[in-house]
Amino acid sequence: MEVANARTAVKRKRNDAVEPFENGTSAAAAASVDLSLLEAVEKSQTAVEVLDLKTLKKLVLAFERRLRDNIEARLKYPDQPDKFADSEIELHEEIQRLKTLAGGPELYPDLVNLNVIPSILGLLSHDNVDIAVDVVGLLQDLTDEDVLEDNDEPARVLVDALIENNVLELLIQNLTRLSESDPDEMAAVYATLATIENLVEVKPAVAEMVCERTKLMRWLLGKIKVREFDGNKQYASEILAILLQNSAANQRRLGQMNGVDVVLQAVAMYKSRDPKTADEEEMVENLFDCLCCLLMPLENKERFVRAEGVELMIIIMKQKKLAYGSAIRALDFAMTKYPPACERFVDVLGLKTAFAAFMEIPMSKKNKKERYQEELEERVISLIASLFGGILRGSRRDRLLSKFVENECEKIDRLMELYIRYSDRVKAETERMNQLELDDLEMDEDERYNRRLESGLYTLQLIAIILSHIWSSENSRMQARIELLLKQQRITKEDIKDILQEYHDNIGDVDGPGEKERAQAKIQKFISAF
Repeated sequence: MEVANARTAVKRKRNDAVEPFENGTSAAAAASVDLSLLEAVEKSQTAVEVLDLKTLKKLVLAFERRLRDNIEARLKYPDQPDKFADSEIELHEEIQRLKTLAGGPELYPDLVNLNVIPSILGLLSHDNVDIAVDVVGLLQDLTDEDVLEDNDEPARVLVDALIENNVLELLIQNLTRLSESDPDEMAAVYATLATIENLVEVKPAVAEMVCERTKLMRWLLGKIKVREFDGNKQYASEILAILLQNSAANQRRLGQMNGVDVVLQAVAMYKSRDPKTADEEEMVENLFDCLCCLLMPLENKERFVRAEGVELMIIIMKQKKLAYGSAIRALDFAMTKYPPACERFVDVLGLKTAFAAFMEIPMSKKNKKERYQEELEERVISLIASLFGGILRGSRRDRLLSKFVENECEKIDRLMELYIRYSDRVKAETERMNQLELDDLEMDEDERYNRRLESGLYTLQLIAIILSHIWSSENSRMQARIELLLKQQRITKEDIKDILQEYHDNIGDVDGPGEKERAQAKIQKFISAF
C-alpha cells in the first residue's frame, strides 16, 4: 500500500505545474520576462549538451547523489511516501538526463569504468515501478540500433557490462510486474522488448542466454495467446521469431513448453479471416515464422502432427485467405524428412488441396507481386517432393501417383511446363555468370553453384526428382506421357540425368555421413532408371 501511495505521490508531483494560458505561456512567466536571464539559461543548457568525459562524470555523480538521497529517504521514512516523493522525482530527472549519453556512444567504455551500471540496473527492482520504467527507457535509448551503428567496440563493452550485471534477469523480472492497462507501463513493455532485440543485435549469443536464464519465452507465449491485437502482441511475435530463428536449443526449449500448440492456436485465429491492419498482417507472418522455426527439430514435427497442425494448415489453404502461402510453407517444413506428417497429410485428404495449388496458385488480393506467386509455386513443388520422399510404398503411394494419371496426365504436363521454365532461368543465369567471368570477375565453383541455386536450380532439381519418382513407378501410361513431352520439347533423358547428377554430387553431410550415403544412393537409382 505504501508503494502504491508513493507512486501516486510521485505521479502527482511530477504532473504538478502552473496552468498555462491559452497561448501556452504560464501565468508566472507572463507576469515578468527577463530576456537577459533567458539568454543565460540557454547558454548554460548549450554548454551542458557538449558530451565529453567531464560531462559524463558530472552526470554520473549527480545520478549517484540522487540515488543515495532516495535510498536514505526511503530507509528513514518507509511508511511516509510524501517524505521520499521529492527524492524520487529528482531521481527520475537524473535518469532522464542520463539519456543524453546516447548522443555519445564512444563514451560507453568510460561509463562502464565509472562502475555506474550496477546502480542503474539495480533500479529495475525499485519499489516504485515508475523509476523502473525510466530505467527501461534509458536502456532502450543507450542500446538503440541507430545509436550503436559504426560504434561496434563501445557497443560490445556496454552490452557485456549489462549482461555481467544481470540485465536480462532484471529486465524480465520487471516485465512480469508491468500492467498494460497503464499507458506508461504498456510503453515500458515495448521498450523492454526493444532492448532485448538491441542486445541480441550486438551480441547474438544473448538470444539463447535470455531463454536459459529468464522466463521470457513463457511471457511471450502468454502474450501471443491473447485474442485482442495490439502493438505489444505484434512485437512479442517478432521477438519470439528472432529468438527461434538461429537456435536449435530455443526451438527445442519452446517445444517442451507446449509452444507448438500455443503457436498453432495463435495462427488458428486467422484460418477464416484476414488481419485488419498492416501491423496485424506482420504479426501473422511472424507467427508463421515462429511455427516454421519450431518445425526444424524432429520432436517438434511430432508435436505438430499430434496437435492436428496438418489438418489446420489444410483448412487455412482451403479458405484461401492471406495465410494461404504461410500454411503451405509450414506444411513443407513439417513434411521435410518426416514421413508421419506426409502420411497424415494423405490420410486427411490433403492431396486434393495440394494439387489444386500445384495446378494454379490462387492470386492473393493483397499481394499480387510476381515473386510472391513464384515463392508459393516453389513451396508447393517442395511439398510434393517431400510427399514422394516420405511415402515410399502402400496405398498412400498409389494415391499420390494416381494424381499424375487423372485428367489425361495433366499434372505431368504441368510438371514439364515448370521444368522448362526453371531450366531456362538457370541457363540464363549461367550465361550471365560466364559473361561476368569474361569481364574478369572471377567466381569460385561454390559461388557459381549457389548463384544458380538462387536462380531456380534447387526447384529444378526437385522437379527432376519428382519426375524420377513418377518414372520409377514403371507405370507405362505415365512413362509414355513423359517421353512424349520430352520429345516435343527436345529435351533428352540425359538432360534430366545431368540435373540429378549435379544434385547427387552436392548433397551435404549435415545429417551425418550415413544419411548422405543413403540420399546419394537413392539419386543414383533414379539416374540408372532413366
